[in-house]
Amino acid sequence: MKILRTPDERFTNLPDYSFEPNYVEILDGDGTPLRIHYVDEGPKEANPVLLMHGEPTWSYLYRKMIPIIAGAGNRVIAPDLVGFGRSDKPAGRNDYTYKRHVDWMNAFLKKTALTKITLVCQDWGGLIGLRLVTTNPDLFAGAVAANTGLPTGDHQISDAFLEWRKYSQEVAVFDVGLLIKAVVKCPFTDDEAAAYDAPFPDESYKECARIFPSLVPIAPDDPESEANRRAWEVLTSFEKPFLTAFSDDDPITRGGDAVFQELVPGTKGQPHTTIKGGGHFLQEDCGEEFANVIVDFVKRL
Repeated sequence: MKILRTPDERFTNLPDYSFEPNYVEILDGDGTPLRIHYVDEGPKEANPVLLMHGEPTWSYLYRKMIPIIAGAGNRVIAPDLVGFGRSDKPAGRNDYTYKRHVDWMNAFLKKTALTKITLVCQDWGGLIGLRLVTTNPDLFAGAVAANTGLPTGDHQISDAFLEWRKYSQEVAVFDVGLLIKAVVKCPFTDDEAAAYDAPFPDESYKECARIFPSLVPIAPDDPESEANRRAWEVLTSFEKPFLTAFSDDDPITRGGDAVFQELVPGTKGQPHTTIKGGGHFLQEDCGEEFANVIVDFVKRL
């Protein structure tokens, strides 16, 4: 497996992202070493809040939130998924599978030896992060789900997602910064768009970003549908605190919070919220508000 690594100079002087880089090395199932980057802020003795991003973003997505959550006395861990950010990027589109992403992040948890974790997940951060919870429930103290889901292919997928899936495979140039800028509802500068482009010096670095939408299970016989069904079996008996904090204007995941609230016992009695004025990337649109929701949730834990 050929591995690409984005040059460090691509990450200098990014707006509002001055966090020190941290790395662990894991091994893929075929023995290939992979370097995973993560932000690690706040007191190291505090219980960790694990911020998991989706696609096509990276830990830069959480830049508005990390200082608030860490400033409240929490340890904040924000990894870059393999294929994104400062993490290594396998060069072949077929190098990426849903299972591989779960395996890579399980290896990350083992290397970092995190315990008493509060998961915060959005987009693919939930598809992968919730699998981590259901594989290692004893490592987690609770979870916050925002604009995400755990699809099995047994239910209809939104038209908005199907359009996004088609676009990701057909567009000639996968312009990440432009894609984020087109979706966010808050003021968003060209420098911020460039920061989202930073991990990708050229199209060869974007194979993961392109294939991710096609890895979402949309049919009952998808390769990972059964694994997600098994994950739901664990979630339906998960009694640790589980909060939903979806935004009010995300056409892709709208209604997903109701599914969690209906099926996950840990959602009972939690102060679920709908964050107003946020689109799919509510970390951009409503980052400060979302961060304070997380701070309050962790305090109750």
